[in-house]
Amino acid sequence: MRIRFLEIAEIELDQAIEYYNYESPGLGDAFLTETLKALDRIGEFPEAWHPLSARTRRCQMRRFPYGIIYQVRQDEIGRVDKESDTGNRGELFWP
Repeated sequence: MRIRFLEIAEIELDQAIEYYNYESPGLGDAFLTETLKALDRIGEFPEAWHPLSARTRRCQMRRFPYGIIYQVRQDEIGRVDKESDTGNRGELFWP
């Protein structure tokens, strides 16, 4: 299943990677890898993750305290957000 995102989402992802690399060298790269793995899992099994509503689901990242909020559409994943378990929420990927 296809996942699309805008430039603003790429900027936010880059900022998170930079933050984690600042905290510990290489940690930002691990965050990116974990994000990509979570997106791959969503693409392969879009209905597998915790439902928040009829079309909206949340995929918890394994290593980092983030979940990815997304909606399953006909042939793509739409509006995908990141949600920190600390309560901070922002757009990560969205169509």
